[in-house]
Amino acid sequence: MRTAKWYMCVFLVAFLYFYVMLIKQVRGAEVPPRPLLPAEDRQAPAYEPPQFDPQFQDGETDSVGFSYHNYDQLTAYMRKVAAERPDITALYSIGTSVQGRELWVLVVSASPYEHMIGKPNVKYVGNIHGNEAIGREVLIHLIEYLTTRYNTDPYVSWLLDNTRVHIMPSMNPDGFEVSREGSCQGGQGRFNSNGFDLNRNFPDYFKTNNKKSQVETEAIKEWLNKIQFVLSAQLHGGALVASYPFDNTPNADDGNSVRDSPVPQRTGRAWYDPVVQPVWNALGEPIRVIRQFRTTESRSPDDDTLRHLAKVYSYNHGQMYKGEPCANKGLGAERFPDGITNGAKWYPLTGGMGDYNYVWHGCMELTLELSCCKYPEARQLRSFWRDNRKALVKLLGEAHRGVRGYVVDINNNPIEGAGLKVKGRNIGFQTTQHGEFWRILRPGNYVMEVFAEGYYPREQAFSVSEERPTEISILLERVPEVNRHDFTPPPLAPPPPTAAPSGLSGLWTRLTGGFQSLFG
Repeated sequence: MRTAKWYMCVFLVAFLYFYVMLIKQVRGAEVPPRPLLPAEDRQAPAYEPPQFDPQFQDGETDSVGFSYHNYDQLTAYMRKVAAERPDITALYSIGTSVQGRELWVLVVSASPYEHMIGKPNVKYVGNIHGNEAIGREVLIHLIEYLTTRYNTDPYVSWLLDNTRVHIMPSMNPDGFEVSREGSCQGGQGRFNSNGFDLNRNFPDYFKTNNKKSQVETEAIKEWLNKIQFVLSAQLHGGALVASYPFDNTPNADDGNSVRDSPVPQRTGRAWYDPVVQPVWNALGEPIRVIRQFRTTESRSPDDDTLRHLAKVYSYNHGQMYKGEPCANKGLGAERFPDGITNGAKWYPLTGGMGDYNYVWHGCMELTLELSCCKYPEARQLRSFWRDNRKALVKLLGEAHRGVRGYVVDINNNPIEGAGLKVKGRNIGFQTTQHGEFWRILRPGNYVMEVFAEGYYPREQAFSVSEERPTEISILLERVPEVNRHDFTPPPLAPPPPTAAPSGLSGLWTRLTGGFQSLFG
C-alpha cells in the first residue's frame, strides 16, 4: 500500500513539473531574450530609389488630433481633405453598411482620378471588426501624413508619383458606433449590425462558407473586381503581429475561431451581455492554450514573399519585431518570432478577407494586428501612431518589388484578362484592361506562364534583383480559328488541398502537427 502511495506521489510531482514547464514554454518564459539590433540594422530590405527615405522626425500630424473619430467626424475629415487637396486625393464610396453608412475610400496619388498606366494600386482597410479601433485612427493619420508631405518629403513624393494608394479607414462603421473605448476584449461592436463577423464572410479556398454574404462584404468583392490591387493590408487589434496567408487549412475544425474567445452569434445590433460575455472570455483562456498544441502552418505558394512583406512591416514598427506576448492575454499569450506569423498556425479561420484577396484576385494581403488592447483609450493614440507610421509607409513601397510588365499581341495591342502564373507557384493573377501586370517576388530566377483565350500559351524566363523591379513585355500569338478548341486556359488557382484523414489517423496527424509547432 505504501509503495502504491509512493508511486502516486512521484507521478503527481512529475506531472506538476512537466505541466509548469509546458506552460512556461507556451508563454515564452523560457525563451532567452534576443539582443536588440541597432535601429539602422533593423530596416527590412525594400526597393526604393536610394536617395529617397521617409522623414519621420516631424510626423506627429497634430492637426488631425489624437482622439477617436466617429462616423460623422470621419466623413467630415475625408471630405475636407478631398476638397483641400484635389490635386492628390479623390474621395469615393464603394457602398454602404447595413445601416446605410458610407464605406469611404480616399485615393492618395499624383493621379487620384484616373489610373496611371504601369503604376500599381495598393490599399489599406481598417476597422473590419468595429471594436478594433486603432487601425481606423492610424489610417486617418496616414492620410494626413501623405497629403502634407507630398512635394516636401522625397520618399512620399516618389511613392505617390508612382503608386495609387487607396485608404479605407472603416469597413464596419456600424460596429464602431456601438463599441466602447477602453474595452480591450469582448465582442461589443465586433460584428456588423446584422450580427455577422465580416472577416468570416468571404468565399474560402479550403472549405465551403455557407454564411450569408453581407452588404459590406459584397461591396469589397465588387471593389476588387473593378481595381487590380497588387498589395494590401487589413488592420486589426487584439494582438501585436503581422500575419500572412494562408489563414485557413483543410484540417481546421472550426471556421469561426476568435482570437480572444468564442462569442455567441446573435442577429440584430452588435451586443454586449455583462453576465454572459465574461463567462465566454474565461472559457477562451483554456481554448487559446489548447489551440497552440494543434495548429500547424498552412503555407502558400508565395510563402517566401509573404513572410518578407510581414517582416518589412514588423521590423519598421516600433515594437512588433520584438515578438513579445501581450501581457493582457494571460496564460494563452503567444510569442511571435520576428513579430510575424502564418495565419493558420496562429489560428485557422474560414471565410477570411486575406485569403480571398490572395487566391481570387492575386493580391498579396497581410493582416496587421496593431495593439494588444482592441479599443485602447485615446490618450495612447499618439504612441500607436509613432509605432506604425514608418511601417505603414514602407510597406506600400514593396509594391515596386519583383516583376511588372505588359502582355500584348503581335500588333502591340494590350491583352486584357490574360492569366499569369509564376511557374511552381500555383496562384494566378490577371492583366488589367491595359495589359498590365505586377507580381511581388524575392530576388531569384523565375519563369512566367501566360495564358489567354484565343492565344497560344507562352512561358518567359526572367530574373528579379534586390535593387529594382524587373520589367518585361510578353508577346502572345493568336491561335487560328480552326485550332482554338484545342487551347483552353487553365484555372488561375489549383483545387484546394485535401483534408487530413479522419478518425484515428487524422487525430494522429493533428497531434504530431501540434507538437511539431510547439517544440520546433
